Amino acid sequence: MTDGITDRYVAAIDQGTTSSRCIIFNQDGATVAVDQREHRQIFPKPGWVEHDAEEIWAKVQAVVAGALAKAGLRADQLAALGITNQRETTVLWDRSTGKPVHNAVVWQDTRTAQLCHELGGTDGQDRFREATGLPLASYFSGPKVAWLLDNVPGLRARAEAGEIAFGTVDSWLIWKLTGGTDGGVHVTDVTNAGRTMLMNLHTLQWDTAILSAMRVPEAVLPEIRPSAEVYGTAVGQLRGVPVAAALGDQQAAVFGQTCYRVGEAKNTYGTGSFLLLNTGQRPVPSKSGLLTTLGYQLGGEAPVYCLEGSIAITGALVQWFRDQLGIIDSADEIEDLAARVPDNGGAYIVPAFSGLFAPYWRSDARGVITGLTGYVTKAHLARAVLEATSWQTREVVDAMYQDSGVQITALKVDGGMTVNNLLMQHQADVLGVPVIRPVVAETTCLGAAYAAGLATGVWADLDELAAHWKRDTEWTPRMDGPTREREYGNWRRAVERSFGWHEAGGTDS
Repeated sequence: MTDGITDRYVAAIDQGTTSSRCIIFNQDGATVAVDQREHRQIFPKPGWVEHDAEEIWAKVQAVVAGALAKAGLRADQLAALGITNQRETTVLWDRSTGKPVHNAVVWQDTRTAQLCHELGGTDGQDRFREATGLPLASYFSGPKVAWLLDNVPGLRARAEAGEIAFGTVDSWLIWKLTGGTDGGVHVTDVTNAGRTMLMNLHTLQWDTAILSAMRVPEAVLPEIRPSAEVYGTAVGQLRGVPVAAALGDQQAAVFGQTCYRVGEAKNTYGTGSFLLLNTGQRPVPSKSGLLTTLGYQLGGEAPVYCLEGSIAITGALVQWFRDQLGIIDSADEIEDLAARVPDNGGAYIVPAFSGLFAPYWRSDARGVITGLTGYVTKAHLARAVLEATSWQTREVVDAMYQDSGVQITALKVDGGMTVNNLLMQHQADVLGVPVIRPVVAETTCLGAAYAAGLATGVWADLDELAAHWKRDTEWTPRMDGPTREREYGNWRRAVERSFGWHEAGGTDS
């Protein structure tokens, strides 16, 4: 392989909730080829969500082959492979056969809600927060492992005997890529381990007290490694390629957006939204409804931590406006409709369809539309739909400042909703800082590729990666301060109206 500027290639596998992708990047960080395949969503009971881990592995193999073919490259022309993945989704497999012992339990799955309530005991949600940075919630992997060990016949005894391996999707893929039953490497990285609720944020090791409390045997666990490091060498179609990075999807987006300095933040706008703020080499405990999480760790260097704010409903509100109300026929029509009016006409929509995430964590909240008068038209409602995303993001940014004292100076953005210029302008207006969209929108894959390339010498350091980052569009604030705070006050009042609609133990109908 030569060292010319564009002839070293890095592949990234992005194993997501609904599909798997492989993107190949050149040394400039530009996209060379993409291949993507969807996999099935399995819903055995209300609130249960599963994936077939074998199907995911088959789709990953297919997209790798597809991307190489589209790029006209052979595997031996790849300098490295990085992996990014849906976080918290839980796989258990038999070490000797390589077969999953149950479908993967997906991060969205709520079957462990009662178990989490029992684990909380007298301490409640915060029992493990000091050690893990996380509230006890069905979202995370540890309780999912415990549930599977208790509910799959004979599994606990096999797990305690060392016959069973646990991993989030990154671990499953790395094990398969590096040989599976024939010498496969059983590892995870700090960002994925940090979302299991089993890793201690401060030591970056499995927490024996929490393992004991959840009754998860240490014998099932992967080794925790840095996010950028050569874990092993691929076999099969990628024979000889170093497997050199793993990052949970939101952390990979942080890395791809080159948020390497304290105070740099990114927001990914999808079905929901995930805002992460770099807080440097110290975990910042949250008293404002945020998650304290690992950002990344490069080789033997000190880890970088983030505060994360999760917003349940952003892009999904546009889908609701389209599919349930039928006011628009396609998602991209909402911008033109909203642009017909200069403001929201006094109407606010709070999309608490199944409660509110950060910073409230109110499961009793339900969606409301407030401020309706005879003046309000469907165009005003379209605007209120978009503004709900901006205001929810503002609330998370405020919570981050309260927790960390770090004031963001700009917000880097990615995800499908960033094509909506009206939304992005309103986001800049309500935050009072520039909002910046990069040229390469696939920041999750790019982050995994960057980390793998760093580990294998394709790129020298973070400064080189930051120099690759290029802005596509920047929106600067236009709204004056008094208007911003008045509108924000109205939003907060609307949110309060959403509280208390759903009683614990009741049913939505």
